Amino acid sequence: MTATPNRHRWPRRIAFAAVLVVLFVVGCVTGRGQPHMQAAIDQLQAAKSELEEARANKGGHRMRAIELIDQAIAEAQAGIDYAGGAR
Repeated sequence: MTATPNRHRWPRRIAFAAVLVVLFVVGCVTGRGQPHMQAAIDQLQAAKSELEEARANKGGHRMRAIELIDQAIAEAQAGIDYAGGAR
């Protein structure tokens, strides 16, 4: 068993570090650097689905709740976009 000289490991380490940097930048640009905001959007979308499945309109309150959830989703997405540099 021969040991691999350290000089042969450096190109792999540099390539690995470069890949990590690229993935980090892509994640930040696409909003993936905002896990809590994205989780909030996911939960809002789940709540909207439940409201859409509910029977009857409940005096307009169900539809109003859906409208407010749509607004909340839009605001959370705007926050992600702002944090990602899309100002």
